Amino acid sequence: MLALVLCTFGIISCDDTTNELGGSLTGEVDNLKIKADTFNVGSKSIFAPDMIAHSSRGFLGQVKDPETNTYITANYMSQFNVLKNYQMIDNQKIVSRDAEDKVVADSCQLILYYNNHYGDSTAQLKMTVYELQKPVEEGRIYPSSFSPLAEGYVRNGGIAVEQSYTLSAANISDSLKADKKYAPHIRVKMYGAYTDKSGTTYNNYGTYIMRKYYENQANFRNAYQFLHEVCPGFFFKITSGLGSMAQVSAAQLVVFYRYKDGEKIKNGTTSFTGTEEVLQLTNFDVDQTQMQRLANIQGSSYIKTPAGLFTEFTLPIAEVLRGHETDTINSAKIELKRMINETNSAYTLDVPKHLLILPSDSLASFFKKGKNIDNKTSYIAHYDASANNYVFNNIAGIVNLFAKTRNTASNTANWGKVVVVPVDVHTTKTSDGQTAINKISLFMGLSSAKLLGGDAATGNIKMSVVYSKFNGR
Repeated sequence: MLALVLCTFGIISCDDTTNELGGSLTGEVDNLKIKADTFNVGSKSIFAPDMIAHSSRGFLGQVKDPETNTYITANYMSQFNVLKNYQMIDNQKIVSRDAEDKVVADSCQLILYYNNHYGDSTAQLKMTVYELQKPVEEGRIYPSSFSPLAEGYVRNGGIAVEQSYTLSAANISDSLKADKKYAPHIRVKMYGAYTDKSGTTYNNYGTYIMRKYYENQANFRNAYQFLHEVCPGFFFKITSGLGSMAQVSAAQLVVFYRYKDGEKIKNGTTSFTGTEEVLQLTNFDVDQTQMQRLANIQGSSYIKTPAGLFTEFTLPIAEVLRGHETDTINSAKIELKRMINETNSAYTLDVPKHLLILPSDSLASFFKKGKNIDNKTSYIAHYDASANNYVFNNIAGIVNLFAKTRNTASNTANWGKVVVVPVDVHTTKTSDGQTAINKISLFMGLSSAKLLGGDAATGNIKMSVVYSKFNGR
């Protein structure tokens, strides 16, 4: 009996056309009955402007979404890590000194490296780089609307450097860009005089960093001490310009100086890099009125980031269970069809590659706790460009979860509702060579997909369900 049941379930899981199963797969020997049915699913867009902003990716720039003609601005905050065994060159070897024989930095720069960008790389933008007065602390969830400037993290009287830039970096030669070691970047020169919180003035910020090191090297032994005693970080805010957005992979603080090596004088650098050990946040600014207008459109729903438009489905749990109270729900399949984007633009937003589905009331805790999919109450679907759709092949775990809580939670606002959001899927190779998902994070880049949907009565979205039961049980 067990072998026949397993074989039958195998047939169910491999067949995409459950609507033809009916009662044809009936194990008369062991009285196993298989049934299938199809239900309409209702959907709508929901506006979630405060997405969780903590991500391994950062964004900087300002663009216009050609689909909605709304502006999207991304401002970036980065802190810097210091290695456990960090050391600067011996003080006595440094040639760069002032009239009092104190070490000085020849110059100092902030560099933002990016690996991808959206829009026109020749578009000119302008930003202001602010010094933070205190670090943005770990242990708190920061939404994408969080602004260090508005929340009082920017130091009054601190660094506020204006910098214009283009992603094409026209001032860099083509031969240098063609070098394999070249990494696209935005460079901010911090050459002016700097006054620290105690009122001490230095010829530039790099000199401040160097002297802080020689005064107390203990503050350079771990990230916490460095952030709280030396450098809390910087906030990069877009102030004007339009047309490009960079996906920042790393921020770096670089200090330049000269030192003596034997009889030779050489150029030296020391640097600090933003890593996953310290916070990097993106503050997104979007037209919330326009996003809410899109969310109210009937007959379709949206997945749109970083604006924060997600799609919510109301699963017809009561209908699914009606007449099947003693049956086992083996599979529940949903196909999401993407509507063709009719906007004529060279800069239409990319389609999200991966969608996560889970109960609506689990959305916030999933990302706050850094959870991974369990294929019981959370599932991933990948965009199929040839079919122009996303398919969740089996979300039976979610359906069964709502079925179990029907008597106790069916009157709550989120009972029977699931939400679909775009995510980054991080994978690793297992010991046997298989690919496994080891991390899921909310996708914070520019993306958009308009999905067919609307009221359940229209039948635009179908969920096919397969049941099984043993006769007499």
